[in-house]
Amino acid sequence: MRDDAAMAGASDTHTVAAADGRALMIAEWGDPDGFPVFSLHGTPGSRFVGQANASAYADVRARVITYDRPGYGGSDRFRGRRVVDCVADVSAIADSLGIDRFAVSGGSWGGPHSLAVAARLAERVTRSACVAGVAPFDMPGFDWFAGMDAVNIEEIGWALEGEDLLAREIDRMATAWLERLADDPSKAGEVEFSDADRAVVANPERQAVERRMLNEAFRQGVWGYVDDALCLTQPWGFDVTEIRVPTRIAYGLTDVLVPRQHGEWLAHNVPNAEVVIDEQGGHFSAPNLVTERFGWLAQPA
Repeated sequence: MRDDAAMAGASDTHTVAAADGRALMIAEWGDPDGFPVFSLHGTPGSRFVGQANASAYADVRARVITYDRPGYGGSDRFRGRRVVDCVADVSAIADSLGIDRFAVSGGSWGGPHSLAVAARLAERVTRSACVAGVAPFDMPGFDWFAGMDAVNIEEIGWALEGEDLLAREIDRMATAWLERLADDPSKAGEVEFSDADRAVVANPERQAVERRMLNEAFRQGVWGYVDDALCLTQPWGFDVTEIRVPTRIAYGLTDVLVPRQHGEWLAHNVPNAEVVIDEQGGHFSAPNLVTERFGWLAQPA
């Protein structure tokens, strides 16, 4: 008989080899007998992002696989990576686990990565979701920064100045961030969040997960964060119009990290996208929306 309580919080963490030999650190959450769903973390992040919703995954019979993007946690750095390079890593992980068909979801800067997987692994991906994901950078006529918090704008400015400056500033910021997390998790960031997001991040259990996730993210230094910021400002290496699998584009109207125009652009450009708008929500999804989303993703093909 299954022990559902133990199963929900379980995490099988181990290393997988990428196609080029790099180490990729992965974890599994939810129902080990459920339908496989890859969940791709935001920036910064790590595989421990899955801990926050492990019980919800189990409730909807989802076997959720997370991994440290290159340079984070236990995964080797891949300098110069593009968004599309995650496709080979996800494929290698699925192959190592004996998984043929799976769904994929990504939040924030993980969103474009989930879209890349949907676009380039259409023969394997059943459904995909992009939650609070950004639009491509530097598009003609698109105001990428409108409504965005000053912290994010400053980070992109560092990235545009080059790796050396970016690495110094991210290191300084990450050090202060981790110190605040250790002292008082409720004061971990400097972003002026909406009321909806403040309510989500005030949860003590979420704060504990955030602390674990970020400490792991920076275990090897700040290179995962640095490379994420650099590839954010570069061409993704694929076009969202390639996507043919059922895809949800979800975003909140009070999001100050990835403002609404990003979700609107993706909703308009991803073919046949199902659009889910949280009129009161911000960057972080409420628990009921997470449960519903992964229930949708975990439906077998």
